Order: sequence, then C-alpha cells, then structure tokens
Amino acid sequence: MAQLPHGFGITGFGYSFGADQNVEEVAGTYVPDPERIVRWGYHTFHRAPDDITTTDLAAQAARDALSRTSMTVDDVDLLVLATSEHPEYPHWDGSAALGRALKMESRQTLLLNEGCASGVTGLGIVAGVLAVQPEINTVLFVAVNRVSEFHRNRMTVNNAVHSDGAVAAVLRRGHERNAWLATEQFTIPDLCDWFRTDYGGAVAPLPPEGWSSRTAPAGHVRVQEHFRKDPARLREFGQAAITRTLDVIDGACKRAGVGRDEVRHVIYINDPDGIADIAEPLGLPLERTNTEIAKAHGHMGSADQLTSLGELIEQGVVAPGDLVALTGISIGMRWYCSLVRA
Repeated sequence: MAQLPHGFGITGFGYSFGADQNVEEVAGTYVPDPERIVRWGYHTFHRAPDDITTTDLAAQAARDALSRTSMTVDDVDLLVLATSEHPEYPHWDGSAALGRALKMESRQTLLLNEGCASGVTGLGIVAGVLAVQPEINTVLFVAVNRVSEFHRNRMTVNNAVHSDGAVAAVLRRGHERNAWLATEQFTIPDLCDWFRTDYGGAVAPLPPEGWSSRTAPAGHVRVQEHFRKDPARLREFGQAAITRTLDVIDGACKRAGVGRDEVRHVIYINDPDGIADIAEPLGLPLERTNTEIAKAHGHMGSADQLTSLGELIEQGVVAPGDLVALTGISIGMRWYCSLVRA
C-alpha cells in the first residue's frame, strides 16, 4: 500500500518507568483481598517515587527516544503529549510543561487526554495535523501514565494493576518502516461515568471528610450497579465488549484497505485476560500479543500499546512487514484501533 502524503512511520522509541514493584508482595497494602489481584496475572508494576511527576516521566522517555534516534529537540516540529491520569494541576497544559522540560522554544504542542485511548487514537490525530500542515515533518509523540494515589487506588480502578510509565515515539513524515495506516474509534456515551474520579473536579472539588482512595468503592462497583448486579447482563456486556473490539479492528482494516486475516499481531491494553479474549477470535496465539509485556509492566494507561510495540520490535517478535493492530477500550467508553505496518 502506497504511503499517503500525510502518512508517517515510527523511527524509534524511548521509555521511562517507575520503580519495579512485586504485585504479590505489595498488593496487600492496597486491598484487603490481595489474592484477587494476584489472579489477574500481573507479576510486576511500576511505581514512581513521590517526587517524580508526570512531566518528569514524559521528559525522560522523550530524551531517551531522541537519543536513540540521534536527534535533538531542535529537529522536532510538533510535540504531542497523550495522558491518561489526573493532571498535575487544573487549568494547565501538560504538553507545554513537557516542552519547557525539554527546553523547546516556539514549537507547536498538542495535549490529548482521552484516557487509555489517547496513546493510540493520537496517531490518527497526528495524521490529520500532517494533512493540513505540510511544514511539519517530525513529531515527538509521548504517552504517559502516572497514578495520583490520592485520587485513585491503583488496584481498584478496574481489573488491572495501574502502573507508572511513559513511552516516546519519533514520527517522521513519509518514513516507510513502522508506518501508520489507519485509525478507527467509536464511543458508547451512556457509559461515560464508569471509572471516573469523583473528587477533584469542578462538580466536587474536595472529597468528604474521612474519604480515602484506599478505602473508596472499587470501580467495578459502579459497573455492577449499572447492570443491577445481574450476572446475565454482565456476561452479555463482556461479550459485547469483545465484539466491539473486533468491530473497531475491522473498521481500521477497511480504512487501510487490508483484511482482518492480514493482522499478524494484536496489542491490547495491558490486561492479560482481555488480551486472551481478543486474540482467540482473531486466531492469533498469545505469542503474537503483548501478554508477557502486560504481566511485567502493569497497566500504564495511554503508554501500554506503544511500549509493547516498541519492545516487540526490539525483541524481533514483530518483523518488518508485519501488520499490527493497536487496540483497546478506554473511558468514554471508547473502542479504538490504529494499524501499523512494521
């Protein structure tokens, strides 16, 4: 397939992670039933030191990517920051703060915050920017997740261990390797309140006295209440979630002019059980997924898929020419997929 004028490829990756934490050893400090967390399949997650901010993690990954590709910030035409956690400050642009940390001057920046989706759907947004701004050739794309433990318990948001990490990718217009082909997404807006953080926004700036994220109701409680704790309705939704993921992959394939059977690897959010649920109907063995990477990193929000793609390319698991589907479910609830040809 010919590269589109606004198409681009990834020339290199960079990473930054919090300190490794053993799930089995520390789960009991987050929840009263650590065995339930261990059954999810994670063995490690990353927790950043208290004095390391979202911007710090993002900047470290960005510098690593620039170093690996022998570039400097002066070579960057557009800086994109995709985030999936509580911002450091309200009324504040994290992409500008990242530009300051990198010592950029008078450059265009873009902030994306559609939860876990933004590190994947953002690739399609970059393609749109390239289509209307021919002067942009090099994009530094950074996806970061840094849990605010005041606002959220990293082990009760959903059925995932939330983790602190960042990935940066250098995108070049017309680069033929690791080329973006298409992005597809859709939202089921009736479910937009799932997994929200209740306190810290304009509606409820402060939590009630005695509230703590460590003891607040888990995210799955809101899901169960939505379905009135009906097991049949919960199972029906679980199957619908899988079907919608396949639908969004099909939509991306249609946009790219390829068939679903051409997809050689699927990279889902870092959820071991969810990865298996998607790989099976695609006819892909777990060796062509990010299962092991997910177990080793935990759920890093918007940084999951690009981290996995970079590591699988570096391991030689994803070979030149392989078609890779980056997909998942995010707040909204949003289903999304971007296709990359390695």
